Amino acid sequence: MPASARSSRKPIPSFIAWPVLFTVALFVTWEIGCRGFKVPPTFLPTPSQIFGALWEYRKAIVADSAVTLWTTLAGFGIATVTGLVLGVLIGVSTQIYEGLYPVMIGFNSIPKVAVVPVLILWFGVGSIPAIVTAFLISFFPIVVNVATGLATTEPELRDVLKALGANRFEMVTKIGLPRAMPYFFSSLKVAITLAFVGSVMAETVGSNSGVGHLMLTAQAAFEVPLVFASLLALAALGIVLYAAMVIIERRFTWWAYR
Repeated sequence: MPASARSSRKPIPSFIAWPVLFTVALFVTWEIGCRGFKVPPTFLPTPSQIFGALWEYRKAIVADSAVTLWTTLAGFGIATVTGLVLGVLIGVSTQIYEGLYPVMIGFNSIPKVAVVPVLILWFGVGSIPAIVTAFLISFFPIVVNVATGLATTEPELRDVLKALGANRFEMVTKIGLPRAMPYFFSSLKVAITLAFVGSVMAETVGSNSGVGHLMLTAQAAFEVPLVFASLLALAALGIVLYAAMVIIERRFTWWAYR
């Protein structure tokens, strides 16, 4: 092979190589440990059994993963819009902050698993309880981060705009919102994983589709490899969506990173 061809090859980025190596090492250690200690598959299946179940039930896993992905993205989208609006209102108004923030903290302190049966009672079995649960569990970090970004705007910048004759709306749009964007996009990375938790939680309590329902069905049939295969599918979806949020964050807030 010519030297020019060898030199043109780009090395694998470390942020890809290290996670891959760690994951492979984890699966190999897992496989050796389960086989060496003869762990029964009904207690802890080996990675080879999990990947076998992933291939055997691939159609069901793909179909249910699509349902969970839809409910997660729907709840996450509603949470993003709601969290951004509430965060701006709380961040710019002391009265709204004092009146609304304690109520939101109290509501966020309620375990969402206790709310799911009420949602099923209201909306019935289906996707709506999962969407609402994903929204309820993911919007609070967005509100807090946006409000924090607005509240921590440097007073000097406000004084400069005020001296130039800017009104309150212009100060929020010219300084506050751009200043809060890194906070906002950072909160999206947290919120998207929480939305997954909410969707799967609702699907395990009352749903006729989704990965949560598939896990519950597999658990009832003692198909433990399928349960772990579903968890693996959820982990893969979570990584993909988290990576998408990182790309969006770097695309819109590149100026905030040094």
